[in-house]
Amino acid sequence: MPGGTISSVNDFVIRFANVNGSGSASANEMFARAVMRMGVPVSPRNIFPSNIQGLPTWYEVRVTEAGHLGARGGVDFMVAMNPQTFDKDIAGIEPGGYLLYDSTKPLPQSKFRDDINVIGVPLTAICNKEYTDPRQRQLFKNIIYLGVLSALLDMDAKVIETLIGEQYKGKDKLIGPNVHALHLGRDWALENLKCPIGLRVRASDKVGDRIFIEGNSAAALGAVYGGATVCAWYPITPSSSLADAFTRYCAKLRVDKDTGEAKYAIIQAEDELASIGMVIGASWNGARAFTATSGPGISLMQEFCGLAYFAEVPAVIFDVQRGGPSTGMPTRTQQSDLLICAYASHGDTKHILLFPEDPHEAFEFGALSFDLADRLQTPIFVMLDLDIGMNHRLCAPLTWDDTRQYDRGKVMTYEELEAGTDFGRYLDVHGDGIPYRTYPGTHPTRGSFFTRGSTRDRYARYTEEGGPYVDNVMRLLRKFESAKDIVPRPLIANAEQQTKYGVIYYGSTSPAMDEAIELIEAKGHRLDRMRIRSFPFHSSVNSFVADHDFVYVVEQNRDGQLRSLIVNECGIDPVRLVPILHFDGTPITARFIAKAIGDHLDQLKVKRKQAAS
Repeated sequence: MPGGTISSVNDFVIRFANVNGSGSASANEMFARAVMRMGVPVSPRNIFPSNIQGLPTWYEVRVTEAGHLGARGGVDFMVAMNPQTFDKDIAGIEPGGYLLYDSTKPLPQSKFRDDINVIGVPLTAICNKEYTDPRQRQLFKNIIYLGVLSALLDMDAKVIETLIGEQYKGKDKLIGPNVHALHLGRDWALENLKCPIGLRVRASDKVGDRIFIEGNSAAALGAVYGGATVCAWYPITPSSSLADAFTRYCAKLRVDKDTGEAKYAIIQAEDELASIGMVIGASWNGARAFTATSGPGISLMQEFCGLAYFAEVPAVIFDVQRGGPSTGMPTRTQQSDLLICAYASHGDTKHILLFPEDPHEAFEFGALSFDLADRLQTPIFVMLDLDIGMNHRLCAPLTWDDTRQYDRGKVMTYEELEAGTDFGRYLDVHGDGIPYRTYPGTHPTRGSFFTRGSTRDRYARYTEEGGPYVDNVMRLLRKFESAKDIVPRPLIANAEQQTKYGVIYYGSTSPAMDEAIELIEAKGHRLDRMRIRSFPFHSSVNSFVADHDFVYVVEQNRDGQLRSLIVNECGIDPVRLVPILHFDGTPITARFIAKAIGDHLDQLKVKRKQAAS
C-alpha cells in the first residue's frame, strides 16, 4: 500500500461515525472506558448535532499512553457506520490508517482510498441472521462492532464484559445478550480477519489515580461543596447537564438524614431573565445561589447582571460556552463569551471571570466562585465551554479540606450594629472598595437598606447628583483592582528559559497547548508559557508581555477576545500580541497550534536572515 501502514501501540485516534439516536453512544463510550480500564489514558470527544435523532454524530477517542488529553487532529481508525457521511469520513483518515465499514452491501472500489487499509465486516448480515426484532438489530450492531474492534486492537474482552455487567447492573436479562453480541463480533473477526492490526491496545499503568468525569458534573459538585443551596436555571445546551448534576448531588448531599427534608431549592424558571433574577434575590437574602447557561442566556441576563454589579449582590453564573452569535452552534465549542461576560450590562461595568482548564479546576473554581462572590459582593462568571463541560476527561482526583471555612466577606453582625458601629451599605471603610453588608433581618432597627439599581450615596440613600455617582463607580473600580490579588493568579511555565517569545492561553485550550509546545520545541523553537486563570488580570500579565519581544495569544474565537481584554485592560500595544485563533466549533488541536506558531516563527527567521544580508 502506498505510504505504508500506521503501526502504533497505545497511541492513536479512533473515530466512530454514527447516526444520532441509533443507540451507538453507550457502545462508543464503553470502548473508551475499556481502554482506560486497561490502564491507558484516553481523551474522548462527542461531536453531536442539535437535534434529537437522524443527523450525523461522531465520537472520537484519543488513545494516548503519553497522557495527551487535548485533541490531536487527524484520524487513524475510522468506524464508518453512517452512509450520509461516508465520503467525508474516509477523507479524514490519515494515510496508512484504517477504515471499518459494514460490507453487507458491496461498495464500488471508487468509494475507497488506495492509501488506507479497508476492513469490511457484514454487520447488518450478522445482525439479521441472529435477531428478528428491528430495534435489537440496530442496538446490537453497535456491540458487535465493539467486539470486532476488541479483536482487531488486541483488547481484553473480559474488560468489556465487566463494563457491560456494570452498565446493566440490576438488569441481568440484558447482560447475557450484550455479552453474546460482543462475542459475535469478536469471533467473526478472529475467524475472518487478520488480527491484530498495526494499532493495538496493551495493558499499561498510566491512568494512575486519575478520575474520569465531565466538567459540568465536576462544576456542579464544586457548587455543592462551595455551599450553594439555590439553583435557578433555564435549559440550554451545553449547560443543562450542570443543573441536572447539581440536582443529583443535592438529592444525596443536601437532605436531612433524620427528616428527609430537602435543604436546597432548584427551580427551572420560565426563561433566563427569571432565573438570574431568582439567583440575585436568593443571594441578597443570604443564600449561595447560581445559574447555569450559555451565550444566548448571557445575552438575555445583561440588565440583571448590571443590577447585581451595581447593587453589589453576590451571584454565580456558570457559562458553558458554545458557538455564536445568535443561536449559533448549540452543540459546538468555542471560547466566545469573554467580552460579553467581562462587560455584561450597559454602562461602566466589569465582571470577574474564572477560566478552569479541566474538570478538576471546574470543581475547584466552582466552589471558589461562591467565596469570591460573597467576599467581593459581585457576580462571578465561571467560564466553561462545551469541550470541558460535556466531555469526559481524565483529571486529578477532586479533593476537599473539611476544615475549610466559607468566606462570607464583610458582613455586619447584630452585635456590631447594636454597639453603634457606623454602617453605610456603600461605605468604603478599608480603602479596598469593598463595603460591609448585612443580611436581611439582622437587626430590627439598624443595618437595613433598600437595594436598588439606580444611583445612591454611601448610605444607600437615593440621589441623582453627579458627585455621589462618581464616588460610587470609582469605588467599584477600586474593588475590581482589589480583586486582582484575590482571584486565581496566572501560571507560568518555562520562564527560566528567558526566551524572546511567549504564549498566553486559557481554559480548554490548555491540554492542546501543552502538547503543541512539545511539537514546537522539537523544531528548535522555545516559548515561555502563561496560562491565564481569571480576569481581572494580575500584574504578572503585564510583566510577562513586557519580558518578551512578542507574545502569541491562543484562543477559540474569531475576534481574539482575550487578546482584546489584555490590550484594553493592561494598556499593551496590540502589535506585541499575535493572535492564534481557532473557531470552527471543533476543539483546538495541538497540530493547529504548533503549525500556526511554527510557521510564524519560521517567517521571522527568514526575515532576520534577509535583513542581515
